[in-house]
Amino acid sequence: RLQESRERLSVCSKLCYAVGGAPYQITGCALGFFLQIYLLDVAQVDAFYASIILFAGRVWDAITDPMVGFFISKTSWTRFGRLMPWIMFSTPFAIISYFLIWFVPDISTGQVMWYLVFYCAFQTLVTCFHVPYSALTMFISSEQSERDSATAYRMTVEVLGTVLGTAIQGQIVGKVDTPCIGSPFFFGLHNSSVAMEEVNMTHDTESLTDTRNAYMIAAGVIGGLYILCALILLLGVRERRESSELQSDEPVSFFQGLKLVMNHGPYIKLIAGFLFTSLAFMLLEGNFALFCTYTLGFRNEFQNILLAIMLSATLTIPFWQWFLTRFGKKTAVYVGISSAIPFLIAVVVLDSNLFVTYVVAVAAGISVAAAFLLPWSMLPDVVDDFKLQHPSSHGHEAIFFSFYVFFTKFTAGVSLGISTLSLDFAGYQTRGCSQPGQVNFTLKMLVSAVPVGLILLSLLLFKLYPIDEEKRRKNKKALQDLREESNSSSESDNTELASIV
Repeated sequence: RLQESRERLSVCSKLCYAVGGAPYQITGCALGFFLQIYLLDVAQVDAFYASIILFAGRVWDAITDPMVGFFISKTSWTRFGRLMPWIMFSTPFAIISYFLIWFVPDISTGQVMWYLVFYCAFQTLVTCFHVPYSALTMFISSEQSERDSATAYRMTVEVLGTVLGTAIQGQIVGKVDTPCIGSPFFFGLHNSSVAMEEVNMTHDTESLTDTRNAYMIAAGVIGGLYILCALILLLGVRERRESSELQSDEPVSFFQGLKLVMNHGPYIKLIAGFLFTSLAFMLLEGNFALFCTYTLGFRNEFQNILLAIMLSATLTIPFWQWFLTRFGKKTAVYVGISSAIPFLIAVVVLDSNLFVTYVVAVAAGISVAAAFLLPWSMLPDVVDDFKLQHPSSHGHEAIFFSFYVFFTKFTAGVSLGISTLSLDFAGYQTRGCSQPGQVNFTLKMLVSAVPVGLILLSLLLFKLYPIDEEKRRKNKKALQDLREESNSSSESDNTELASIV
């Protein structure tokens, strides 16, 4: 009981830890919801090249996760810890590269390379922040209940971060009227290209400049929040080496650890299930702004609809935390993720209606909250199960967390690149006031049919996940007994050494 009391975290420590998750979600949400429409309609990048930027950036982001995980496993402990220095030194460079993503360079050639370089640079630097931050879950306490509680705090703040990202980016940008161009068919088929060129030349260029400035202002505000959250994390959380390592542990090499991790059945089954869940919600995230703008016709409302989704998700995180402790994590997965299916179908089947769209947004937010909370709540259970099967192997927490993020980001990059390319093939019109019927049909598929199929597939995979509540309780007790045995052995060795001296 004395050991458990020492391991308990104060509410202040949990809050400071939770705040550290906000920068990743604030920037990720702003990029996820707005980068595609920014590249297409503000920076005026061709849809084909925009798909390359989005695909390459996401795939590079995925590759950097295991790379950072490898370097973290090789990092020596310092007086600040092993993970905190990564967070400290990556922050200022991440903010600079993030701001440059939302800047439109005054260059005739090389614009695509500009966005590709700074998008990849930011993804690398934010990975240097988020992978050690995610692994920090295992270093703040050895008590599973404390880690679960801290994870609930973290998920609440992270979803709040998505609200801030959506609100800051959406409200600042939404107050500026981005000019659109009417369909060339209104000008006659024979000289439609000439008409389009004339409209491009004579349209309100100053209004487009205001839109670009609005994106940079939003980037500056988000960069300031990034710094503030990083400082709170660094000053308010202590990284505890003893919370994760047993005193009898001996280090194992990264590649040996990677082989052990990838052969751990519960881990593979867990990431397989959440892989398809993440794909479903990332497709929805990446295309929802375009869907609201063009298919539903809510050009001036889409930022408020996105905000409704994120607010709903934030407010329901405490409910899902209570639900998983009352009914179990696997039950929470089935109920939480499947609840989005009827509403995703309704938003495309029913006629365009603003009230119905807001109802669907609130319902989707409830499911988003479950998808946010559950992976990070279940991953520590898998790590504990791994430790019981491999008690002599330690230091692989970063591998577990980084490779989970790797698989989700890699497949998300592929899907987002393909979805943007699909819009190009369907005939997407840059800055168009409306889009051809093929584009609207494609958007309906990307925000409804495909996500629903992916969610159903993920629910089937979760049936194979072996760690239920009974297994989790047994693992907790066995791990606690192992720690007590290790501590008793260490204390007897120290007593024997003292008597010899």
